[in-house]
Amino acid sequence: MQQHSTDYLVIGTGAVGMSFVDTLLDQSDANIIMVDNHHQPGGHWNDAYPFVRLHQPSHFYGVGSTELGSKRIDDSGSNAGYFELASGPEVQAYFERVMREKFIPSGRVSYFPMCEYDGDGCFHNVVSGQQHQVVVGRRVVDSTFFKTSVPSRHKRNFVVTNAQCVAPNVLPTLADQHQHFCVLGAGKTAMDACVWLLDHGAAPEQISWVCPRWSWMMNRDVTQGSAEFFKQCIGGFAQQMQALANASSVVDLFDRLEACEFMLRVDPQKRPSMFHYATISKGEVEQLRRIDHVIEGARVASIDGTRLTLADGRNIDLPEETLFVDCTASAVNFKDTPERVVFETDLVTIQGVRIPNPCLSAAIIAYVEANYSDDETRNRLCQPVTLPDNELGFVKSTLGNMLNQVTWSGETGLSEFISGNRLDGFAAVIQGADTNDPDHVAILEMLSSNAMPAAANMQKLIEQA
Repeated sequence: MQQHSTDYLVIGTGAVGMSFVDTLLDQSDANIIMVDNHHQPGGHWNDAYPFVRLHQPSHFYGVGSTELGSKRIDDSGSNAGYFELASGPEVQAYFERVMREKFIPSGRVSYFPMCEYDGDGCFHNVVSGQQHQVVVGRRVVDSTFFKTSVPSRHKRNFVVTNAQCVAPNVLPTLADQHQHFCVLGAGKTAMDACVWLLDHGAAPEQISWVCPRWSWMMNRDVTQGSAEFFKQCIGGFAQQMQALANASSVVDLFDRLEACEFMLRVDPQKRPSMFHYATISKGEVEQLRRIDHVIEGARVASIDGTRLTLADGRNIDLPEETLFVDCTASAVNFKDTPERVVFETDLVTIQGVRIPNPCLSAAIIAYVEANYSDDETRNRLCQPVTLPDNELGFVKSTLGNMLNQVTWSGETGLSEFISGNRLDGFAAVIQGADTNDPDHVAILEMLSSNAMPAAANMQKLIEQA
């Protein structure tokens, strides 16, 4: 048993844990031990499929001190005209660089990869079995609260017999061996797999898509977070505030959000019931609309050969030698996450305080930990915002974000930290608005005049629902 002592023991070196430590290093003199069961930093990015990309522009993802990407505008593909979206390998290399070039050289971070945390300050190396015990001077920091799940690691909820069913990780190596593909899942991973197939030459009739429920998605137009896209991104959020202020119901709200193209859906004839903050471009939507064989309404119960049996009892026969692509893992646990405060006596549980930005949330929590002295104040400043699973959840999370923002505005140091942080992709854009541009002035007026009515109306919509 190796003995250690430290101020903070951080569990996980994914994006959340890395962002927390990055800010804590800058805001304190603390010593930190980081433990993770992967071989390198990056958390679930180490297990992701090779064609995965960020949903959001690269330049406001990661850790606050180190920019990701170069703010390049893509000139081809379904993301053409928008800021680059870092690939999985790029994100992995980025977090490895942050660890090797900032964290470890600081002399205050000790990093233990390939180690599993056992609780009570103990962890072990999964290769050697070496046991470690840590005396923690301040707190344990749990960065695994979201329980991110990816297809290559999750446990399937259906049985497969006499069929080839794979995670999307191996799709690029097997695609040339099959003439038909059945993509399983309703989330962004399934959409990515479908778009990848179409972008790489598969005909729409070669694809079947099991989509148990449709999803609302944010238009990538409104997420660009840069002065060059002021009218799209800040204008989009101004229209969102206007819709929130005027909607008579949650259904009416999403009708309004779709009308102003803040929200998108694949099938204009099918009402989505899901919302997970997935972000998509119009080009990707157009690709997905080319797929005619969409199997809706129920999850897969079993696969036997080329026959799908759905949970509602339907049987679907597919062509011989179909490759089944399992995209059914949920990116995060939307339904079963217990509510808890962020700061407890000897524990920090990193949660979303600015949804859907986990990196900025972690940075805010680290700043509050380092700069405030009592947990009552810390928890008042870091109220968890629940991740949405549906339309009503979107209203609740949006209101939660706004209430936190109001609280932070009363704290000069904290509000300056957030607005000056590169992980906040929009504060600098608003601050840099051209007051000589009538369009900019009109957008800012729409945003400010609708903010308070939107907050009041969201409470009514929640009560009504």
